[in-house]
Amino acid sequence: MNAIQITGLLAILGSILYALGDTLLLASKVDINLYPKLAPFKKLLSDAEKFVSIPSEKMMQGALTGVFATPLMIAGFWHVYQGLFGANETLRMTTALLFGTASIIGTFVHGSFFYAGEYVKALNTVNEDSQHVIVELFTRHRKILIVTYAPLLAMIVTASILFSIGVITNQTLFPSWMAAITPVTMTIAWLFLKRILPAFITDPLEGAGFNIAYFIFFVCTTITLWNS
Repeated sequence: MNAIQITGLLAILGSILYALGDTLLLASKVDINLYPKLAPFKKLLSDAEKFVSIPSEKMMQGALTGVFATPLMIAGFWHVYQGLFGANETLRMTTALLFGTASIIGTFVHGSFFYAGEYVKALNTVNEDSQHVIVELFTRHRKILIVTYAPLLAMIVTASILFSIGVITNQTLFPSWMAAITPVTMTIAWLFLKRILPAFITDPLEGAGFNIAYFIFFVCTTITLWNS
């Protein structure tokens, strides 16, 4: 088994672990109206109230599973870089670096959801006259997530576009149809698929859409590069 095959398999494993971390951390739904202490902050929480029903230990496991899966994902971007052999070197390097950098930033974002969850739990526990302290902490935390999410998404979108351009305009190790298989296109496909799949399938996978997309992406890259 060669390095391209091994790193492809590692990336598939990494995406599975990351998706598992997402489900442990985010797969929950609650009615905020059942939590009188949280209801006044519905707009601020914006679906983060789900954390109130998830045990802290489970959130911790979910956060750490994603964090420790990151090196496996980065191995996958080296694998993608090798698959783009034949394309312009600047394009190859930029694509791999953008994917890799986004994954590193994503580690911070993923792990930070644990702390967001703890703030929500505290907001539901403290007396009403002390809630403003938690609200201020949560507000600052949300700003940090927004600041990190924006460049992360921009990098993934840009890298996906560059990947498609590299495949469609050059003789790379990937077949031409792989230009349509990127983390972005697979995320969009998953969003459409969620609308038709039954809830017993989609509910346990809540929050894992991005990493399901990466799983499909890496399965396709590994299969297409297996005999290269």
